[in-house]
Amino acid sequence: MKIRVNKSTKIGQKDRPKDSELGFGKYTTEHMFLMDFTREKGWHDPRIEPYGNLSLDPAAMVLHYNQEVFEGLKAYHLQDGGIGLFRPGKNIERMNA
Repeated sequence: MKIRVNKSTKIGQKDRPKDSELGFGKYTTEHMFLMDFTREKGWHDPRIEPYGNLSLDPAAMVLHYNQEVFEGLKAYHLQDGGIGLFRPGKNIERMNA
């Protein structure tokens, strides 16, 4: 599955935190990963977009019945220059259960 990338124009405007101060949710990057889901297509349209707000319809069931899921998959840089993901397969299994 190809991931479309829409690069932010604000790259480099954030200070890089010290490695010893890193923690999940403490710092953000200039980008975020988004992917859509429909019954017809399943998971589709993966993309990396500039960091921004998420929109949510006021009538969304999650606000009324607590039957929705938000998945904040975490990615991090590896020492060899690669990208690491924390158990993406398990996250997808849980969301599709």
